[in-house]
Amino acid sequence: MHSKQHWAPGKGVKVQRVARTASDGWNVYASMPEGGVCPDCGHQSRRRHGWRHRRLMDYPAHGQAVTLKLRVSRWRCTFQHCKRNTFSDDDRAIAVPHARRTTRAVQIARHLGHATGGRPAERLMRRFGMPMSDDTILRHLKRGAAGSAPPAKVIGLDDWSWRKSWRYGTIIVDLERRSVVNILEDRSVESAANWLRKNPSIGVVSRDRCGLYAQAVREGCSTGDPSR
Repeated sequence: MHSKQHWAPGKGVKVQRVARTASDGWNVYASMPEGGVCPDCGHQSRRRHGWRHRRLMDYPAHGQAVTLKLRVSRWRCTFQHCKRNTFSDDDRAIAVPHARRTTRAVQIARHLGHATGGRPAERLMRRFGMPMSDDTILRHLKRGAAGSAPPAKVIGLDDWSWRKSWRYGTIIVDLERRSVVNILEDRSVESAANWLRKNPSIGVVSRDRCGLYAQAVREGCSTGDPSR
């Protein structure tokens, strides 16, 4: 059997045991550190109020699916002057609230979705042992694009294939940071122009020779210069 450290999902997480599943995958049973720190007063507590399990898809092992069963405790704050009675372990470094996958597994899906598109990324994720639908991959990609990064100034506009030869959208990329800014539902002049109007920080637009995006720049940018 492989070392438990092989599946260590994050700093401070203690792997208790690893077991095979009926479908030839792996279950990794892990827990957060013994004791939590109150987010209000900063005092540490070891008085457990309760616990729950989070079931998360994580990195695979030799192409086989790995499910992380993470025990997350709820603690009582023992500082008498603190207004908070209980608090949970801070597991946001492992997965965002209500997520079904670890953050690092989502990052792989975003990278593949960005590089290949929905359907090819779905096939690759299945081969890697992290099955995920194309809709889920694209949803993670859009959530990542809606982050808190500074406004883009130099962007690229291009077609985006939701489904090849059937449905297309528009992908907007920050060329300075090499990251996706947004994915529009279609590739119409109206939707691209509306997005440009809402983002006045844009100074340079890179596009192909498609007249659609040239028209969108004329309508959506204050200068109306499609060649910039």
